[in-house]
Amino acid sequence: MSVNTSDFSVKKTDTKSVIRSFYELMKPRVMSLVIFTALVGLIISPDKIDIFRSLISLFFVALGAGAAGALNMWYEAEIDKVMSRTCLRPLPLGKITSLSALWFGIILSIVSVVGLYVVSNLLSAVVLALTILFYYFVYTVWLKRKTTQNIVIGGAAGAFPPIIGWTIAMNNISIEPIVLFLIIFFWTPSHFWALSLYKNDDYKKANIPMLSVIAGEEYTKKNIFIYSIILFPISLIPFYLGFASYINLMTVIFFGSSYIYLSYKLLREEDKNKSNFIANKVFIFSIFYLFFIFSTILLDNYFLIS
Repeated sequence: MSVNTSDFSVKKTDTKSVIRSFYELMKPRVMSLVIFTALVGLIISPDKIDIFRSLISLFFVALGAGAAGALNMWYEAEIDKVMSRTCLRPLPLGKITSLSALWFGIILSIVSVVGLYVVSNLLSAVVLALTILFYYFVYTVWLKRKTTQNIVIGGAAGAFPPIIGWTIAMNNISIEPIVLFLIIFFWTPSHFWALSLYKNDDYKKANIPMLSVIAGEEYTKKNIFIYSIILFPISLIPFYLGFASYINLMTVIFFGSSYIYLSYKLLREEDKNKSNFIANKVFIFSIFYLFFIFSTILLDNYFLIS
């Protein structure tokens, strides 16, 4: 009697597909940024904790970020269907059910907060819980569909991880993680406004009141330029407070001035196609800007300052 092995391979493939879908639901790229910035907050703290506790704590922070991402995707499934940038996500494609996504997000939220409390302390768990709640209720449910300032205020959710990292080691909040919070907070608007410029039609279709949709391209460009200027001196604060070296200072000067130049170039460009091209460059460059600022702070504190 022969056995048809194709049935087993289909089931195996389906299982892999479901696991991958739930993983994508956690927004892995956002999750990696959260882990990285939380790690920087952890490393710059004067009190060092053992590597095992650090890794487990960061794991629960990552789960918390994934939980927030899952809840965001669950709530915005209908919006994601009409946007080219998000239409291939698991829920619009029907890879997993809406109810599964909701329960996945809720369970991950509880596990991440309780887990961080057990391996770290109450303060870090509370800040993580507030971050998840802020991202879901304040940004996703309340602000995103109601105001052009959605990404300005809502950006605070993405700025909390360095504070969480610091509290894991220190069990308090000090000026250093607050400065890192401010860097991310003032970086976020120009980053996402640049995206909204060349994805403007997407946001219009989804009825999301991004600044470019409501106030127009020129006003959005002005705000990108203004925020690029504001971000520059704030990015210099770690050096002046002594938890970053001259390597970080040189990095900030290069990337900060380049970012201002690109934003100014975007502001002055009148041709629609060229403007979209520059907006895409601003968006991509902003990622490198933030990454290298935090990387040099991380390296400074791991190798040079500590």
